[in-house]
Amino acid sequence: MKRKTSLLLLLLVITLLPTSVLATTEPIDLNPDLGTIEYPIETEPLQQPLEQPEHVKGKVIAITEEIKGQDFGGMRADIQIFEVEILTGEHKGTIIESENTMFGNPAYDLWVSEGDRVLLVLETGPDGNIQAYLMDFSRDSYLYAIIALFIILLLIVGRFQGVKAVITLGLTVFIIGMFMLPLLFQGHSPVLLALVTGFLVSTITFVIIGGFSRKSLAAILGTIGGLAAAGILSILMTNLMNLNGLSSDEAQMLMYIPQAVEFDFRGLLLAGILIGALGAVMDVSMSIASAMEEIYKKSKQLSFKELYESGMNVGKDIMGTMSNTLILAYTGTSIPLLLVLMAYEQPFMKLINMDFFATEILRALSGSIGLVLAIPITALIAGILLKANVKDIPDSTTSESQKS
Repeated sequence: MKRKTSLLLLLLVITLLPTSVLATTEPIDLNPDLGTIEYPIETEPLQQPLEQPEHVKGKVIAITEEIKGQDFGGMRADIQIFEVEILTGEHKGTIIESENTMFGNPAYDLWVSEGDRVLLVLETGPDGNIQAYLMDFSRDSYLYAIIALFIILLLIVGRFQGVKAVITLGLTVFIIGMFMLPLLFQGHSPVLLALVTGFLVSTITFVIIGGFSRKSLAAILGTIGGLAAAGILSILMTNLMNLNGLSSDEAQMLMYIPQAVEFDFRGLLLAGILIGALGAVMDVSMSIASAMEEIYKKSKQLSFKELYESGMNVGKDIMGTMSNTLILAYTGTSIPLLLVLMAYEQPFMKLINMDFFATEILRALSGSIGLVLAIPITALIAGILLKANVKDIPDSTTSESQKS
């Protein structure tokens, strides 16, 4: 057991050290002539959290009046007056009349109908009267339903493996939500955190799904190798292209949060690239390692070269579709942006040099390059482990028989 633990720790240090050295938590130096970026934060950190309004769910039981084209301070507005029953919280069961004002902007206007479930904000006035303000439609029930459907399908189709998949999915969400994001919010190195998160997620997933075996170890190291390669490439390219990580509205909003955290915005961009590519790289690594182990079981007389070439052939077939997966995923989230660019007919020279456009291209291609490099890395490591006949690391068949 000690030898296994020592081996894993050694491999972790070897795979993470090169990129962790390149990671930085220092503020971004956008331009040597301009100096280090100054974050325009003038507020002091909050000593006590602001009092949050009471958010409750409600159900529209009647539309009492609709007024269209009402003059509203020089603007034309449509007004809905409706009765809503509060479904949650201290005032559950109370029926309140609320007013909904719309100014013709589809992004913000909320036309409600009888029977709609909505999200409300309640305020209590000095006289004790409760005012309800419409915030949005209530969507959480439908989200919970589709999550439940996904888990049920995993269990029906995968059976015992489906149970393992649900467990690993829950652990992945836990690691990101309780480990990576809190540490990012404290200002720690995003690149290093993304790599450590990738190592933890891939290790836990592969060990739970395939047990502690040569196949799992090869997949883990192949995944970390692919992510490390993507990380190093992304760091080099962001420096060469002078990308600052502030191309998105969300990143810019982080500059004004009251906690006054000095984020490494370039590092956040890199961390997003690595986490975004993690799933696809894990898929490729496990597919190659699993296929090579099955081939070796059927033909143990194969040489290392033949085994490596078999893994590469499998990887080549996977490579095309998985590369498309990442490209299409990033394209799918950018369709409105691409349509805007088409509408205004921006010159190609201007377009390709825009910060946000270069950022999206780097995001897609760095992840895809990491995926491609994971193929030879996994094939090489799997070939070495399978031919080395290391007694401390069983194959998947031995690992499964020991569990049973």
